Amino acid sequence: MPPEATDLASKVDALYSFLLWASFISTMLVVGGLTYFAIKYKRTDKNQKSAYITHNNTLEFLWSFIPFLIFMGVFAWGWVLFHDMRNMPADALEVAVQGQQWDWTFTYKNGRRSSGEMVIPVNQPVKLVMASKDVIHSFYIPAFRLKQDVVPGRYTTLWFQPKYKGEYQVFCAEFCGRQHSGMLAKIKVVSQEEFDEWLGNDPYKGLSMVEVGHKVYSTRCVICHNLTDKKLVGPGWKDLFGHQVELADGSTVVADENYIRESILNPNAKIVKGFPPAMPTFAGQLDEQEIMGLVEFIKTLK
Repeated sequence: MPPEATDLASKVDALYSFLLWASFISTMLVVGGLTYFAIKYKRTDKNQKSAYITHNNTLEFLWSFIPFLIFMGVFAWGWVLFHDMRNMPADALEVAVQGQQWDWTFTYKNGRRSSGEMVIPVNQPVKLVMASKDVIHSFYIPAFRLKQDVVPGRYTTLWFQPKYKGEYQVFCAEFCGRQHSGMLAKIKVVSQEEFDEWLGNDPYKGLSMVEVGHKVYSTRCVICHNLTDKKLVGPGWKDLFGHQVELADGSTVVADENYIRESILNPNAKIVKGFPPAMPTFAGQLDEQEIMGLVEFIKTLK
C-alpha cells in the first residue's frame, strides 16, 4: 500500500496488521499443534490401541472463549473506525463528485469545476457528496485507505483530512464497462494559499479556443476517442470535421459545428455506424467555452 496520508489510514493499517498477525499466530498454533501431536502420538504398532481420553472442560472453554474475546475486540475496533469514517466534521469543505463512464468530475461551492483532478487544502477536512450518472462506480483512494460506492439515483458520502501535500491516485474499484481501468483521477493536496488562488482562477485563462479544446479532450474524451482514424470505444477524430459520417440507420451527415455540438450534448441522436450507443451526455457538464473549444480543436485534426 502507498504511505499513509491521513490519520484514519494509520488506524486502518493498525487494525489490518493486527488481523494479519492474529491469523498468522492462529495458523501456526493449529498447524504446529497438529504436526506435533501427529508425530508425538504416532502409532508404533499395528495392534496398538488408542488410550481412552476424556474431555477437558477448562481446555474446551478456553479454546472457545479466547477466540470469542478476540473476535469481539476486532468487532469493537472496526466499529470505532467505521464510526470515525461516517462521522463527518461540520466544518468540512464540501465537494460534489460525479462519476460517469469513464470520468470523475469535481464541483466546488463557488461553481468551479475540474475533471480528473480534485484540488484541496492540506489539513482541511473534506466531505465528498457523490453520485453517478450511469452505472455503479467506486471512488477508491489507496493512500487514504478509503473506498465508497457511487450509485446512480442517490447520494453517497465520504470524508478525509490529508496530512501531507502531494498528489494521490484515485481509482474506480467497481467494474463499470470497457474502459473501467482508465477511469482515473488525482487528488492534489496544496497549501491553503495555493488552494484559494486555484479556486478563484479561470482554468482557461490565457488559452486559445484550440488549447481549451485540447485541455478538455485530455481530461474528458481521451479514454474513448483518439486523434487518429483508429477505433476505440468511439470513432477517431482525425479528418472528422467537414467530412461525411455514415450513421447506423444508413444515412449520412456532414460533421460540421452543429453535428459536433449535438454529439456532445445528445450523443444518441445520431449513432455512427459500427459503434454502440455508449457515449453519455455531457449536457450540464461542459459550458459553451468548452464545447466551442472542442469544435475548434477537432477542426485542426487534419
